Amino acid sequence: MNTASMSAALLAWYDGNGRDLPWRARGEARPDPYRVWLSEIMLQQTTTAAAGRYYTAFLGRWPTVAALAAARREDVLAAWAGLGYYARARNLHACAKVVTEELGGRFPRTAAQLRKLPGIGPYTAGAIAAIAFGAREAAVDANAERVIARAFAITEGLPKAKRAIAEAAQSLVPAGRPGDFAQALIDLGAMICTPKNPGCAACPWARDCAGLRLGIAHNLPKKAAKKPRPERRGDVYVMTREDGAVLLRRRPVKGLLGGMAELPSCGWDKAPRPWDSDTPFGLSFTPVKEPVRHVFTHFSLTLRVWRITEPLPLDFAVDAPYFFHPAARMDEAGLPGVMQKAFAAAMEAGET
Repeated sequence: MNTASMSAALLAWYDGNGRDLPWRARGEARPDPYRVWLSEIMLQQTTTAAAGRYYTAFLGRWPTVAALAAARREDVLAAWAGLGYYARARNLHACAKVVTEELGGRFPRTAAQLRKLPGIGPYTAGAIAAIAFGAREAAVDANAERVIARAFAITEGLPKAKRAIAEAAQSLVPAGRPGDFAQALIDLGAMICTPKNPGCAACPWARDCAGLRLGIAHNLPKKAAKKPRPERRGDVYVMTREDGAVLLRRRPVKGLLGGMAELPSCGWDKAPRPWDSDTPFGLSFTPVKEPVRHVFTHFSLTLRVWRITEPLPLDFAVDAPYFFHPAARMDEAGLPGVMQKAFAAAMEAGET
């Protein structure tokens, strides 16, 4: 297998077919490491379409790593709301502070050094090093894993095959344009070498692909069988005040949805119940007809939604971590997706 010719073919394909994405600095001599890092963190477990919207908004609000480091963590979490996998937002803020306060505002240039920063794993480190600093590093995400497993006919199942895939990918990285190569490999997986029905006829590696030659490409990479996703159930309460403000609370920094604002809830996240009955604060509630459902990485959730029967008085006092937020500005509260669903269900029920 001629890795040099494969690399050249992929780069030629990328020059004519690569995706035009907000974070790509095509033609620039030196991409901004901050922008590369920000985009790569957002792209973890997220589609390019979703990441693009948040990326533009984050840059508009925090154009530099120093600006992001100076932001309140609660504001960063609120801006991240809806993107999911909220540990990324906490690590994003923590990493910005380390780079700004301990590294003089400069990101490390090597993958090994980058991996020491919060929230940066092997793929992200390789991508940043290659794209921002021109390091000869492989960046192997799920798309790249699929492409490499097929091209080299790596039949060992994942996750055991990860090492062989990483070594094969590294052998392909050219000395020149390693950043473009990293992005080209990801684009090839997203556009041509797709999980189902790969477009082999349009692939720049069709003549070199061992998996295609053996007739097994569509079956690669082999993955371990997925375990059933556990089901959880719980209750969430929407409590409004006479002025329209909604009672929220701040979740503990560590753990699921750490540091996020939420509607008071119980019974679903293994946290201590904030009350001993289904009538929190001794108040009366009406159930919303349909529960809300949400899928997390490790479990599926069904929440019964309860609306307060009568608004709370203006002098209704609460202590931290509880606080009131105007209902008209709920989009600024930074609620995670599951709580956005619950609030929308309660508001819709109140209008019918």
